[in-house]
Amino acid sequence: MSFGPLWKTMKEKNVSTYKLLNVYGFSHGTYNSLKQNRNVTLQTIEQLCKILQCRVEDVVEYVDDTE
Repeated sequence: MSFGPLWKTMKEKNVSTYKLLNVYGFSHGTYNSLKQNRNVTLQTIEQLCKILQCRVEDVVEYVDDTE
């Protein structure tokens, strides 16, 4: 999985990392998981979609890492 689309969507919607952490209350651990493309909960993805008013595919994309 890749959160590449998230960073693009955040930039388009003017939502900074600062806002994510300090205004919307994301933990540093969750933020680090997103930055390192590690697993996060569906609740986290749902929160991001609500904050950014976007679809799931604007936040995350599936990447087959077994190849």
